[in-house]
Amino acid sequence: MKAIILARVSTEEQMKEGQSIPAQLEKARDYAKRKGFEIYKEFCFDESSIKDRRDKFEEVIKEIKKSKEKVVLIVECIDRLQRSFKESIIFDELRREDKIEIHFIREGLVIKKDSSGIDIQRWDMGVLLAKSYILQLSDNVKRSFEYKIKNGEWIAKPPIGYVTVEDKNGTKQVILDPETAPIIKRLFELYSSGNYSIAQITEKTKEMGLKTGRNLHRPLHTSEVYHILKNPFYYGYMRYKGNLYPHKYPVLISKFLFDKCQEVMERYHRKPFKYNAKPFIFRGFIRCADCGCAITPEIQRGHVYYSCTNTKKMHKRRKYVREEKLLEPVYKVLENLKLTDKQVEEIVKGLKNIHEAKNEFQKQQVEKLRKDYDRISQRISNIYDFLADGVIDKDIFYKKLEEYKNQQREIERKMSQYTDADEKFYITAGMVLDLARRAKELFVCSEIDEKRQILNFLLQNAELKGRNLRFSLNPPFDTIVKLNNHPISLRR
Repeated sequence: MKAIILARVSTEEQMKEGQSIPAQLEKARDYAKRKGFEIYKEFCFDESSIKDRRDKFEEVIKEIKKSKEKVVLIVECIDRLQRSFKESIIFDELRREDKIEIHFIREGLVIKKDSSGIDIQRWDMGVLLAKSYILQLSDNVKRSFEYKIKNGEWIAKPPIGYVTVEDKNGTKQVILDPETAPIIKRLFELYSSGNYSIAQITEKTKEMGLKTGRNLHRPLHTSEVYHILKNPFYYGYMRYKGNLYPHKYPVLISKFLFDKCQEVMERYHRKPFKYNAKPFIFRGFIRCADCGCAITPEIQRGHVYYSCTNTKKMHKRRKYVREEKLLEPVYKVLENLKLTDKQVEEIVKGLKNIHEAKNEFQKQQVEKLRKDYDRISQRISNIYDFLADGVIDKDIFYKKLEEYKNQQREIERKMSQYTDADEKFYITAGMVLDLARRAKELFVCSEIDEKRQILNFLLQNAELKGRNLRFSLNPPFDTIVKLNNHPISLRR
């Protein structure tokens, strides 16, 4: 059979350094030779470019579909091919049509038309954990933003009145814009007097020539002026995820002036209404199958009822369904969501293969980071020698020492990211197996918040049709139910 090899890297850095692509190609070529496959296409691409990855992916699918004979697709491991279930739908359709065999080298897994339920389940499990792992790495990037915020560094474009410049060392700094900063300060002073509305202040910005946009081509909108007057950045604090952090950049106005403006604003706006949401199992999970509006809960005579909000006015009257009625199909699924000891053993075996593939990738990355860390340690040792020998003075010494220490702290942060992602990998795997062993018991014994977490992990596309709850199961739970030969009609 003819074969296609697919090799992918996760970052531009890997592509430039040639860390993964050559190794993947070599391993795949050796595998094809051992199996007697004829290689006629090789696809290599960089996932850091989302557009490039989508174009390349479509190219691979197009090549498989136009082939008149079955194609073998060879990849190093599951997460080199996919990290979401969107691709699974496409590949599964090609598999059922007997147009493709997918060979995952590290996992020792072959997916084809007559693959067993266990093999399909291992595939689903691999995709689930790959997706979970990359999401955790994404979360770690967010944590790096939080690290910068807590150290007084802003992570986005600064507000109008400030500009970003590079110093002589190439480091980006945020400074006051000599053209717009005085105008912004004047806006605060005018508004604090209480003699101007925000609409009038907006007109003032036009008179003062204040403009925004990519090329500073348009005047400010009223909403933009409102956000300027509400932005604590101007008196020395950054707002990030609802919290305030002090920043290290120049201050434009005093805290007193800012507070004065907020007092004036309070007189123009009534206090916002705060809704304290009570915990309900299905709050926010279900949409109306007929109109797409939200299904919301309420308590009547001691019982929880759910009904469509009917925001689009497509129903003549609201139908109320008790929570117990909605739980019936959920309990039915949970009862059938059980694995035998043999099935658990097969899944654990698959997890070990996935674990080994993940560890190899992590090992390469961490080893490179450790080498970088050791190289910087040697540089720190050298500058101590240079200081002792009089080659450099104290000012240069302390400047370089701080620079190297910052680089080491950044490397330590990156290494901890892989550790955190590794921990979440096992939490996800453990939760899947736990649910598969005793799903209903876990659900019944859980508090409402925990029940919601289980439902979020288990269900997707929940909707209310009449008085019946319809939903799909997230992989690999859908495969587990099919594997147990329990033909449950979830969509009825």
